[in-house]
Amino acid sequence: MPAAPPAGEAGRRRRLLILVICAFSLFMTYLDSTILNVALPTVEHQLHASLSQLQWVVDAYMVVLASLLLVAGATADRIGRRAMFSVGLLTFAAGSLLCSLAPSVGWLIAFRALQAAGGSMLTPVSLSIVRTTFTDPGERARALGLWSGVFGLATACGPPLGGLLVDLVGWRSVFWVNLPVGIAAFLLTRRFIPESTADRPRRVDPPGQALVVVALASCTYAIIEGPSWGWTAPTTLGLLAASAAAFAALVAVERRRVEPLLETRFFRSPPFAGASAIAVLTFTVLAGFLFVNTLYLQDVRGASALVAGLETLPATALIAASAPFAGRVVARHGPRWPLVVAGLLQAGGAAILYGAGRATPYGVLVVAYVLLGTGFGVINPPITNTAVTSMPPAQAGVASAVTSATRQLGNVLGVALGGALLATQVHAHLAALGRAPWALFVACGLGCAVVGLVTTSRRSMAVARSVYSDLGHEARSAPSAPRAAPTRQ
Repeated sequence: MPAAPPAGEAGRRRRLLILVICAFSLFMTYLDSTILNVALPTVEHQLHASLSQLQWVVDAYMVVLASLLLVAGATADRIGRRAMFSVGLLTFAAGSLLCSLAPSVGWLIAFRALQAAGGSMLTPVSLSIVRTTFTDPGERARALGLWSGVFGLATACGPPLGGLLVDLVGWRSVFWVNLPVGIAAFLLTRRFIPESTADRPRRVDPPGQALVVVALASCTYAIIEGPSWGWTAPTTLGLLAASAAAFAALVAVERRRVEPLLETRFFRSPPFAGASAIAVLTFTVLAGFLFVNTLYLQDVRGASALVAGLETLPATALIAASAPFAGRVVARHGPRWPLVVAGLLQAGGAAILYGAGRATPYGVLVVAYVLLGTGFGVINPPITNTAVTSMPPAQAGVASAVTSATRQLGNVLGVALGGALLATQVHAHLAALGRAPWALFVACGLGCAVVGLVTTSRRSMAVARSVYSDLGHEARSAPSAPRAAPTRQ
């Protein structure tokens, strides 16, 4: 359970400081993803990396993060949020340092996995800390809004900052940014954030966790290596079959557990299931866009890392700028039309890039970037709103964690599928942009619009209210679990 927040002006300042610490951790993890993409062509040339190895540099982080995200929040509720958050900060900083010292691309991939293990402890745990620190509903809503806004800020800062560091210092410097931030956040955490645990911490689910790892890792491995092995090769088909079997077993196992890692009952609600599907689709487009576009700008158009980062700003800046506007629209009119419009904007931007080549005017690219950036920024608030408000308050934390996991699944698939289609089309050497990835992203954008339209209809909302009522009744009638360890200051 959380410690009582200090009262008065001193308490307000302390709560604000805790919010800043948590926001810094979130900024660091999101910045790491966007700042690295600009450095990938340099890593390719200096470490003699293949396209599939570049995919693994990104997806090793994403797979581990997606695999551990759900269990990290539950573990923090049990052993202590400050303790888990502190370990996450140190692990992330250590992984960043090792990444900057990697002697080969293989070591870089391994250290990225370590970095992700730390990152998995930061996002869900920092969200729990913010929720327990701000007890007033209005103050909590404002704090969560500022915490969420860090995503857009980090996305906007990453490409130009990464390009500047790569051009002036080298690709290894993109990992140095995390060191002072991580160490400072660790020291401030130990000084100012009180320890807290949950009154009813969720149980650990080892079978579910193992199945998630097998399903994600085998699917990603098959997609990334499929172009070189052959899509009908026994190894490729075997890994895809193993992934499908693991996903099926995960659903079967989780339905029988009292406190599952993945709450499958949530997906009986069409708005929640739709928000999860849209999160997968839209983050497939976002991660794929950042990965494929930086290779296009540098390897096809010949831009430097800094120029590529600056040229991407129309997209990344609009992610940050359009999210607050979307939040106000959702609050006033609901999530339906923001979801539909955002999906169409993503599809339109990807359709323009489908025909891009070496000589395409930059003005054409700007139009595509504006559409994509606005689509990415507009779609996040309705995803979160739809997922969380379609569940009872007692289930909101778990619902938020599941939605975060689906976002990470989209990140994994975006890099894996985008890179695989690119490799298949241009035979593993980047002589042109390649149209296949953009065709996939157009389809995903249209899918977002269709799913948003269908799952927020009157009939779907009626089903959601029934599921909400059932889950709320189950939560109220559940027996109390033994109280967790006492709060420590």
